[in-house]
This record gives sequence, C-alpha cells and structure tokens, in this order.
Amino acid sequence: MLIDIETVPCAANYHSLSEKMQLLWEKKSKLIDKEQQYPAISFSEKAGVYAEFGKIICIGVGLISTTADHSSLRVKTIAGDDEKLLLQDFERLCNTYFVQKERQFCGHNIREFDIPYICRRAFINQIPLPEILHNLQDKKPWENPMLDTMQLWKFGEYKNFTSVDLLATILDIETPKDDIDGSMVAEVYWKEKNLERIVRYCAKDVVTVAQILMRLHHRNLILENDITMVNDNVL
Repeated sequence: MLIDIETVPCAANYHSLSEKMQLLWEKKSKLIDKEQQYPAISFSEKAGVYAEFGKIICIGVGLISTTADHSSLRVKTIAGDDEKLLLQDFERLCNTYFVQKERQFCGHNIREFDIPYICRRAFINQIPLPEILHNLQDKKPWENPMLDTMQLWKFGEYKNFTSVDLLATILDIETPKDDIDGSMVAEVYWKEKNLERIVRYCAKDVVTVAQILMRLHHRNLILENDITMVNDNVL
C-alpha cells in the first residue's frame, strides 16, 4: 500500500492555541528555529511537521497491480477536517488490506515521517492503531512492514535526504506541473479553505512515488491510462 500524508498546524494560528500550548510551542520553537522568528510565525510555518502541534488532513493511498509486462495503479484519498474520523477510516482500510501478512506500506520517508506521525496522532485522538502498526518498536528489522523509497535510494548512507521532486526528476519521471507544493499546504488549508486542492496534490504525490518505485525495481513506468482514482472504501 503506497501512502502519503498531508499535515497542517493543529490551529489556524498561534493565538488560537491554549495558553499552555502557546508556552509549549515557544519552548519547541527555540529548539528548531535557528532564525529565532516570533513564535506566531514559526508556528504557522513549521508546526504542521510535528505531530504534537499538527494534524493530518489527508491520507493518500495506492495499490499497484503487476504482471510480467503490465502494471496498473489505483489511488484513493481519505480527507477531512475531522482528523479522528479520517484516522478511523484509515484504520478500517488497513485492517481490510493487510490480512495478508507479506503486504507492506510503501512511501517516501515514511519510516521517519508518515508512519510515526499517523501513530502519534492516533494516540492523541485516542483511537486504535491499524493492526499492522501495533508494537512497531518491538519488531525485528525484517518484520518491519515498511518499504521506503528514500531508504532504497540511500543505499545504506545515513546523512542523505532526497526529496520526491528531486528523485523523480533525476530518474526521468514526469511529474505534474502543479500550483502547490508542501510548503503551501497549511496556507491553502487554513486561509483558502481549499481542502480539495490539497487532496489533488496528495494523490499526485502517491502516483509519483509509485513511478519512483517502478524505476527502482527496473520496471516500466505505469501508463496514464492505467492509473485510476477511486472514490469508494476499497482499493
């Protein structure tokens, strides 16, 4: 299951936080903000990256089907303002899909970001994790249900970070020329109130990661006609 999440700060702005959360963000911002901006500015720009101060507004998932000479991709997005409902939908989808033990999540930097973020937000919302994500810290490396394209590209290196956009470009994968990137998601959500725009962006990211995965496995790219966007709860 390919996966990509879009996250935003948990509130429209710093001043909407409780007094306690404002103080906690001030402490956090001093650790992460080298330019020492005002907490209100750093909150709007950076809080969405941290599960304690952010929330998930969209989860894009995809499923690749392959034969010897043909591949197809089905993509679905789960989105909404109510994060708890979103995560419950995701839990049900995962528990249906991962009945076969050999199946894995796949995505770009999901080991360091997407999966830990989902797990933390599930606990914050006091809802169960999908069965596949139970006790991740106790699993042996070969039992870990995650295939990470960034880890594949690192080839064992620890210090390297390569973005999806850069990796797609150097692997000669055409990516859609869109009017939004990751740094704009919070503004599009909180100021423009345009969740649909973010959903489209998330779905396109899932497609791009799928194509990267094909390249890294020396397979032909998935043709546009073989990519389907689905609206139901089944991949």
